[in-house]
Amino acid sequence: MKTIEVETSTGTLADYVESAASDTVILTRGGKPVAAIVPLENADTESVSLSTNPKFLAIIERSRTSAQAKGTISAEDIRKEFACDNDGPVSPGS
Repeated sequence: MKTIEVETSTGTLADYVESAASDTVILTRGGKPVAAIVPLENADTESVSLSTNPKFLAIIERSRTSAQAKGTISAEDIRKEFACDNDGPVSPGS
């Protein structure tokens, strides 16, 4: 991991992005982390955006808490409940 003090940095953003291709670059201000440039693999803009969205993260946390408190339903049980196989609804007589 590379740490760069924003006020004294001399490289370009392109330089830091190149460094982040293989390792995280932490940007600091007054010695405190303020941002990070991280390598991304197999990510799209929507996934990255959601993974840092506080409202979305709150929804995920509520869902996890609910699942722990109330339990979950297996995919197999859902397929049985709705008469589905792995390919979709089962037609009558099939």
